[in-house]
Amino acid sequence: MSRESVLSTVEKVPYASSSLASAIERAGTLLQSGATDQIEGYRARFETLEGMYERVFERLIKSGFSSKSSRETAKLFFGTDRVSFAAVDGTDYARPLFDLVVFFGGSYAARGTISFPEEGPLAVDYEDHFLKSGRALSSCVPVYVNEVPEIDQSFIQPGEVSEISLTRPLTDEAIANNSTVANWIMTFSEFYLAYRLAREENGPRILLLDRSLATMLASLIYDTSRRKLWKTNGALVGLDVDSLQIDINDLALARHHLDNPALDLPPPRGDYLRYRILLEIERNGPLTLAALCPMLGIKEGDRQKRVERFLAKLVKEGFLEETVGTFTLKERYSKTWPRVRKLVETLGHRMFEEKPRQNPLQVVKKGEPHWLTTQDLAFLTLFSLNLLVEECWKKRILLLGLTKDTAARDFKNHVLPVMVSNKLWKTNLSQEQLSRIPNTDRMLLQTISVFNHESIHVPWSLTEYDSSFLMIVPDFERREGYVGGAIRNKITPERLFLKSYIQLSQTAYDPQLRSNVLLLDRLVYPEFDLRPEGAIKFAHSYGGADEPVRPIVFRDKEAKNSIQELVMTILGSMTSNSVPELFGHNKPLFIADKVAKWHNEEMRRMIDTTGKWLMNSPKLRHFVFYMSTFRERRSEIESARRDNF
Repeated sequence: MSRESVLSTVEKVPYASSSLASAIERAGTLLQSGATDQIEGYRARFETLEGMYERVFERLIKSGFSSKSSRETAKLFFGTDRVSFAAVDGTDYARPLFDLVVFFGGSYAARGTISFPEEGPLAVDYEDHFLKSGRALSSCVPVYVNEVPEIDQSFIQPGEVSEISLTRPLTDEAIANNSTVANWIMTFSEFYLAYRLAREENGPRILLLDRSLATMLASLIYDTSRRKLWKTNGALVGLDVDSLQIDINDLALARHHLDNPALDLPPPRGDYLRYRILLEIERNGPLTLAALCPMLGIKEGDRQKRVERFLAKLVKEGFLEETVGTFTLKERYSKTWPRVRKLVETLGHRMFEEKPRQNPLQVVKKGEPHWLTTQDLAFLTLFSLNLLVEECWKKRILLLGLTKDTAARDFKNHVLPVMVSNKLWKTNLSQEQLSRIPNTDRMLLQTISVFNHESIHVPWSLTEYDSSFLMIVPDFERREGYVGGAIRNKITPERLFLKSYIQLSQTAYDPQLRSNVLLLDRLVYPEFDLRPEGAIKFAHSYGGADEPVRPIVFRDKEAKNSIQELVMTILGSMTSNSVPELFGHNKPLFIADKVAKWHNEEMRRMIDTTGKWLMNSPKLRHFVFYMSTFRERRSEIESARRDNF
């Protein structure tokens, strides 16, 4: 077709705007066809599940948990057959108020006790009057709207040091609606409250969080990874703690402070090798390269060269001092972790507990006020999580993370391919068949449970696997016994958290009508989880050397896993079918969520009332008129007009 004929055809196309009715009709058609296509696509994926239970999951899904066995494990783990528990959940809220944005975040704990009787089911008692006697932390922070982009790092241009992004709208409403400050206050409060509960003298021995512990740790490590911005975009560097200023090395050392020699943490591999070296020298005093390598379990020449390179870097970065081949930790860094603990407790107390004397999001550094940024809140949350893990290991507190709605796919995309390709699980499924099954782990397991309800008895749990599989993928060169890292060939620490999926309830009248599958992860306890049946060893080519990766995977339902059995009986006793919205979920977390929502509503009313009080104050009325936005004035006028009619 010639150019002229094409142009003449285009000219005949009408350019008149569609009517409102036709636009709505078109949107409805698009919505219907799009939804139908998606559902048909899922139906096709479900068809690939036929026979999947017998071929794969029959050996991996475990049910029939014993209360008697759980009682024996509870007495070994807790030292008693009656323990207290706490479930922590949070809430947040942000609202523009004249020329301010008010950020609110907090967390709340539902508490009780659980008993393991000689016979019969577990007995759970919940504390009453939790609004008066329950533990809660919250903070309300008013900030001028023009200062929010300085606090919220999400407004910073990626790759820049401190330039505000010009690609995002910076209207007052957009700043308030898109800011992450309230969410960070809430997140910090949750982990700080859990840490404070763990520190109590007679605190809970079971802690439940409405979050994935492993995913949260990986996310916090990522959120604090831009080392170039630590000093310029935060207020922590330079703060005085015990007459010493926090520096960049303090932050770097505390980010990965998960010290557990029994679990070989941090692992002496990858980027974690540098922190393990520092911990070994801190524990044992000055060391030579020859003395250090056996402590790290490193015998291979290429890996010893990596240790040598890291020692040189640590000297250059100011962590270590070298004297004739002997490396010593600088005195100031031998007290880094106690000082970081004090930093977290001081700022957490100021933000959530003490009577406010200044804006809780501000700190004084060198005589000048500075805003804590979202980067600082990410650091404080990460340190709180590390401190919480340390307390749980020390006091043997059962730490659980329970996630209701998750789009996680690491079991389907990582665990299955790695275990099958290394011939640790036997199946005739191809990678192509695996790619066609439902997109998320939760949907995959929920569908298998429904289709095989006669064989899979509720409550059930998938066998536990190491959370490091979040980053473990099959080897890029397809070598047996080797694995790769999902992002930049990096693998997160193994033997820290174990993950699983669980289903707790079904209806009495229809065994196919079952509760949602939940994601569960928990802390690893070396005395119970380091067993021969869970030990696996892979090789990982990284940094010019082949390093061992040793995750924990309970390979099938026959593998003895006493902590999993204990956890499942506990969670099974903490659910109820009588409350519809609690069906198959956790009652303590449900109570904490209800308290959080109640407090959120009260804070909304309080903030709204404050705005009305300011608007009607005779002394402030004229000044407030100019502080309020056009939308606020219009809303007030429209509301008054409606009230008059």
